Amino acid sequence: MHIVVCMKQVPDSAQIRVHPVTNTIMRQGVPTIINPYDLFALEEALRLRDRLGGEVTVLTMGPVMAEESLRKALTFGADRAVLLTDRAFAGSDTLATSFALAAALAKIGREFGEVPIVFTGKQTIDGDTAQVGPGIAKRLGLNQLTYVARIADLDPAAGTITVERRAEGGMQVLATRMPVLITMLEGVNEIRRGSLDDAYRAARAPVVRWSAADAGITELARCGLKGSPTIVKKVFAPQARAEKVQQVPTADRSADELAVEVMTTIFRTRPMLEEDLLRFAAGQ
Repeated sequence: MHIVVCMKQVPDSAQIRVHPVTNTIMRQGVPTIINPYDLFALEEALRLRDRLGGEVTVLTMGPVMAEESLRKALTFGADRAVLLTDRAFAGSDTLATSFALAAALAKIGREFGEVPIVFTGKQTIDGDTAQVGPGIAKRLGLNQLTYVARIADLDPAAGTITVERRAEGGMQVLATRMPVLITMLEGVNEIRRGSLDDAYRAARAPVVRWSAADAGITELARCGLKGSPTIVKKVFAPQARAEKVQQVPTADRSADELAVEVMTTIFRTRPMLEEDLLRFAAGQ
């Protein structure tokens, strides 16, 4: 079974800087890491490979330095790494990113074998949109299973998969046919420690590099800033509130007494709220 994991090299969230003019993330000089959510996807793919056989290909789109993250994925046990890199991709939003990655995935299927499962993390820590995975699935016509907590069953012969998906109020059990795209939740597994053999292999292994042309992308107007309709009007840090937190002592007090004091305090600081509640209660 050939499984592809889409990963992203992201800036360390503690040191992110934003360009003052373009409002895009400035990556130069900022330490980078593998998007943490993608590690859960990678581990799940490796577990399936170990159990069912086959191979795992990791794919990322980014500048040349993103090769570092791909080699890190190889040390964990991935079999192949593909870097989609081209200046035409600079400034891509989620729409343009999913377009380019879908093209690369289609070529991976042609070059290295059919891909019944594509994994991604649930989202990235730099964009937090959770849109790229579903965008890829839509473009490639894949069934999508998002926010997956566990793969309950997989039958390669029948081409079916059953997963447990986190939803509001509990868990959903979903079954569908492959090919599928799965976005994995955080905390559902723990990334393995790579073996010494994998570390040596990762240091020597070639990383496949594709430009836009190599991936078969001819519509460059759908890539990068040109293909990105999302516009960030303004980026700013929220100002700290001047108000201090008010604490209500709880020792030796009943729940009713605490409730009365909390409501009294709220109404004292927000008198309009009390008036609105009284009008609502009176049916006005």
